[in-house]
Amino acid sequence: MEPDILELESFLPYRLYRLADTVSREFSKIYKERHGLTRPEWRTLSGLGERGTMTATELREQSAMHKTKVSRAVAELERRRWLTRTPDESDRRVEHLALTKAGLAAYREMVPLAKAFESELLARLSAEERAAIVRGVAALEEALGEMS
Repeated sequence: MEPDILELESFLPYRLYRLADTVSREFSKIYKERHGLTRPEWRTLSGLGERGTMTATELREQSAMHKTKVSRAVAELERRRWLTRTPDESDRRVEHLALTKAGLAAYREMVPLAKAFESELLARLSAEERAAIVRGVAALEEALGEMS
């Protein structure tokens, strides 16, 4: 292969992107079928379900989504009455977002489905491969965390 040619199919960042996108699309079928959620809506629901009250900025950082995607997801979940916004007492530009009982019920319904999806995905690998994936992802996260 020529040194000035990049073979995407063997380029690790591209392979990781494609794998993550494929896994995300497969999982999205579950929450889309169950609740008609988009990926940003699911990520918003799951972030709030896990952490409780968060601001839109915290959601953006936690989910790595663009602010417009977070804003649209928040608006849709609010329209469904799955979340509430409470203005911050000291800074009116900030809103604290939290799931309603209905939003929390939807989140709790999705948790076992998400865990089952993950289990089924990992069941396709041997024990050694599962351990290697976990170690490799953690090592990359740590290495990239040091770079930024």
